[in-house]
Amino acid sequence: MTTPAWPHLEGIAYGGDYNPEQWPRDVWDEDVRLMREAGVNLVSIGIFSWGLIEVREGEFDFTWLDDVIDLLHANGIAVDLGTPTASPPAWFFAAYPDARAVTKDGVALGFGARGMVSHSAPEYRTAIARIAGALAARYAVHPAVVMWHIHNEYGVPVGEDFSAHSVRAWRLWLQDRYGTIAGLNAAWGTAFWGQHYEEWEHVGAPAAAPSTINPAQKLDFARFTDEQLRACFSIEKQAIRAHASQPVTTNFMANQHHGVDLWAWAREVDIVSDDHYLWAADEEGEIGLAIAADLSRSVGGGKPWILMEHSTSAVNWQPRNIAKRPGEMARNSLSHFGRGADGILFFQWRAGRSGAEKFHSAMLPHAGADSRVFREVVDLGAKLSRLGEVRGSRVNADVAVLWDFESFWAQDLEWRPSEDVGHDERIRAFYERLWRDDITVDFALPGHDLSRYKLVIAPAQYLLTQADAANLTAYVRGGGTLVVSFFSAVVDENDAVHPGGFAAPLAEALGLRIEEHLPLREGGTAEVAFGDARLSADVWQEDLVLTTAEARGTYLAGPAEGQAAITRNRLGEGTAWYISTRPDAAGLQAVMAEIYADAGIAPAGTPTGVETIVRHGDDADYLVAINHGTEAVSLDTSGFDLLTQEEIRGTLVLAGGDVAVVRLPHAADGSGR
Repeated sequence: MTTPAWPHLEGIAYGGDYNPEQWPRDVWDEDVRLMREAGVNLVSIGIFSWGLIEVREGEFDFTWLDDVIDLLHANGIAVDLGTPTASPPAWFFAAYPDARAVTKDGVALGFGARGMVSHSAPEYRTAIARIAGALAARYAVHPAVVMWHIHNEYGVPVGEDFSAHSVRAWRLWLQDRYGTIAGLNAAWGTAFWGQHYEEWEHVGAPAAAPSTINPAQKLDFARFTDEQLRACFSIEKQAIRAHASQPVTTNFMANQHHGVDLWAWAREVDIVSDDHYLWAADEEGEIGLAIAADLSRSVGGGKPWILMEHSTSAVNWQPRNIAKRPGEMARNSLSHFGRGADGILFFQWRAGRSGAEKFHSAMLPHAGADSRVFREVVDLGAKLSRLGEVRGSRVNADVAVLWDFESFWAQDLEWRPSEDVGHDERIRAFYERLWRDDITVDFALPGHDLSRYKLVIAPAQYLLTQADAANLTAYVRGGGTLVVSFFSAVVDENDAVHPGGFAAPLAEALGLRIEEHLPLREGGTAEVAFGDARLSADVWQEDLVLTTAEARGTYLAGPAEGQAAITRNRLGEGTAWYISTRPDAAGLQAVMAEIYADAGIAPAGTPTGVETIVRHGDDADYLVAINHGTEAVSLDTSGFDLLTQEEIRGTLVLAGGDVAVVRLPHAADGSGR
């Protein structure tokens, strides 16, 4: 059954962050007039307004907020009401200077930016409960308020905190996790470098030290930090729930910030929402965008989600901030929509004249309403107004790519075999291949039920528990196709190498042992014989000992010359592949072609630069087709294009840079194609 992300808002949500407190009262009237012209039906307000609402500790002034919420409601614009706890006011730091966050080098962070607070400080936790509760008590029944927006981008810019408050909370967290100091010593391997502890009071946070700090300690501190942030979210949510029943969210940063575990966070929010910004250095930013959108949908269990922030054009915080070209904003927006977003919002509505983000683009730019950007904003609003029937539909995928934040935290620690081996790069490489083949992807954890997927790929699963390895092995035995890339299954949950060596927990599934990692020198390359082809590879080789696996690719040079490079193993009803090097794009394409055959998957055959996604509803399926190229293409499909309001009979002609959303006849098998 398809259900909308929020039942009290008609159609696809459209709008963005609105900061009326930065403008004179007469500007507000112009804002709402232009919002109506643009088709805006939802704005987020109050996200950084703590000092204007709680003007002194315990003293509230809601006058301006009352006025703006009433004004928005009178003009048919709903409110996503923020709690302003990402930026405590000046009076808070004056009253509680020890609540400031402290860096690993012992520097207390000052006022004047955002963040800069210790999430473990009791005074901060008291204050966030007070203001969240006061907002909920006042606005819970206001008909404009359809959702609550807690905080802003948790962990950005301050995640880890080394203050005295944090260290005290850290020790309690460790006692709860390990029970005894002996348990902690065993998990952290403190016999190394004489790090043994006898008293909890002697355990500090992993702050600056003369050399590399115990990696198990740092991994646990990342877990602790994530849980401390989530505890603050829970405090605010409980304060809101004492008065209000509307959905509660907080804005994630999906694939742009790995400091919090979004799988755990998604269980705490009522609706997943994400902030996504293109990286200007990425010439194919649409691929990174697709990763973020698929991850947002996946952590929420496939339910519709909200694009809470993206940009109409350039941002202001990258080394080079590239403006979006005509039509790019709509393609970005509708790609998120195609991948499951029921809300398309921006940062921000009106470009600010002051402050650190004055060069960040907005729906209403500095150039005003008579500008290309605003005309495109109005056009996008009109397009989204025709897509309301798609709301609540879902995206199905036959392929899962493993995405594990704890593994990322561990892999990013110091002293690894090669600095050129990164999880982001490996995930992008495999995902990009799937994107170019127009194959829809979910992300998953290695411990999830993977039985519905024909193919599971582990591009960078450095940390793998025994239980998760057993789950992957059972997936293969039951008929699945598993692909594992190099430097995976290396350590357990404590960043300790598995008994039996590298990848030992997957020995049965992969049919091999890894005797040694063999990183290549900088600039070094290797050739792999793969059938009749010669594949180029770099960075990495491994010394493999095959047990039940067959060699499908062989190194032609390098330290593993003559040995297996790519293997295939049959186990039960399924197949597991291992790729022990980093092939280039052409090489990965050749290997994946054979893997697809094992999995019973075929590339969609869409023209280069075209992506298609299907959203499945109760009564119809919807094909979202996006042409990122400059030339017109033709796609074989029939249905009704909701954007042009035209029937499509057999062939959809999609102009360069254009998008179509086609209502398809509902397929009996749920495939949508």
